[in-house]
Amino acid sequence: MKPFSSGLVVGKFAPLHSGHERLINAALAQCDKVFIISYSVPEMPGCEPEKRLWWLHQRFPQCDALVLSPEVVSRQGLEPVPHNDAEADVHRHYVATLCQQVLCCQPQAVFTAESYGDGFAAVLSQRFGQRVTHVRLQRPLGSDAPSGTLIRSDVHRYRTLLAADVYRSFVYRLCLLGGESTGKSTLSKALAAALDTEFIAEFGREYWEEKRGLLEYEDLLHIAREQVRREELARPNRYLVCDTSPLTTLFYTLDQFGVAPQELHDLAERAYSLVILCGDEFPFVQDGTRQGVNFRTRQQAWYEAELSRRGIPFLRVYGSLSERIAQIRQHLAMFA
Repeated sequence: MKPFSSGLVVGKFAPLHSGHERLINAALAQCDKVFIISYSVPEMPGCEPEKRLWWLHQRFPQCDALVLSPEVVSRQGLEPVPHNDAEADVHRHYVATLCQQVLCCQPQAVFTAESYGDGFAAVLSQRFGQRVTHVRLQRPLGSDAPSGTLIRSDVHRYRTLLAADVYRSFVYRLCLLGGESTGKSTLSKALAAALDTEFIAEFGREYWEEKRGLLEYEDLLHIAREQVRREELARPNRYLVCDTSPLTTLFYTLDQFGVAPQELHDLAERAYSLVILCGDEFPFVQDGTRQGVNFRTRQQAWYEAELSRRGIPFLRVYGSLSERIAQIRQHLAMFA
């Protein structure tokens, strides 16, 4: 039997870091049910409500999480979210209203790592007409004391204070596309080395070789799924270089079979921070697996047309390997 039937954790979670996770895990250990509320005015760049809700769902799917956005506030008919600098009691009463009107709960305990939790619990007790206990966790000292302000100052430097699911939201994913024999795979490896990070190789090529070039319709969806899975498992540093994307698999599926499953179409919508299209200006090289220069031309044209149709901006790179890397690094210096 746990001490409390329900508990409450409130925070900006901008971003959700190890200190927050420690607090939520403490609440889970002592409560049958845990409610989490998050809001911030102003919002912190890179920590938008949609991201915070996703982080909470990924890390704590067993909790009931409410993350306020303008759309949620309007849909629920709520008063405007108070500014972060508003008086403490304004926030306390606002949270009590969220519990009663939106979450339909009256938590028995509120978990914080701050002394202000006593006043918070007092207001909740008054509003709920029952005692709400403040459970305070001691904050870690020194390098083990994470804070949102510290992490936002350089999220990559302090990435060890974030779960992999959370840090992934801050990784700049680079997707390389290009027809056969456009130097894409070579560039992927060299670019990852230049950026001191990981690259995700083209699984389709690996699987094609495993099956000795005999791919069936169902194999293409498997390729796209596995490509995405490997991206999600990566542990990159600031950047992740992706040698191809499900868009490539969609091209091959449509080219070979004329149709593609809806799930593959959906995977081909996967967003990347930057799409890089490798130029086809140098001579075609046949390695025994490629279809030929005419196929490369057609594939290259399809990428350009499809990216334009989808409204996806892309960076064209040309020249030698070093020249292409320089073009990408120059772009990253300006926009990443």
